[in-house]
Amino acid sequence: MLRRFLLRPLFIVIKYGCTAHCFFEFISDFVICSGVSMEPTLTSGDVLLTEHISPALRDFRRGDIIVSRSPLNPSHYVCKRIQGIPGDKMQNGTVIPAGHLWLAGDNKENSMDSNDYGPVPQGLAVSRAVCKVWPIQSTRMLVGRRTPG
Repeated sequence: MLRRFLLRPLFIVIKYGCTAHCFFEFISDFVICSGVSMEPTLTSGDVLLTEHISPALRDFRRGDIIVSRSPLNPSHYVCKRIQGIPGDKMQNGTVIPAGHLWLAGDNKENSMDSNDYGPVPQGLAVSRAVCKVWPIQSTRMLVGRRTPG
């Protein structure tokens, strides 16, 4: 009797907790933006729904907004737009090597990005932005805004 009332709810909590953990670790999560480098597209405090599948499959396209570990400080994350994929030649003459991306902020005058530190290894990419969910009045999809790669 005691087992029924104590263990069953505990197993339910563990089951759903494990499911939620796996979902947010491997499939999707929420990210809060900070900084001005992606203005006007994204501003500090915006909340994004992101997915982890595209980076895991190395499915990157020009125009995607991704969350990546900072190449200068891997304990920090950056949110940038993909401007170049492997094989692209950038305006400064740099050719993007295999396994790398050219990341840039939409706010060109106030963004620390590939124009400063060069191509970024694809392995640093964590997730791709799917939609902006907060603030609620500016909710919109972000994935349909990418250009063919």
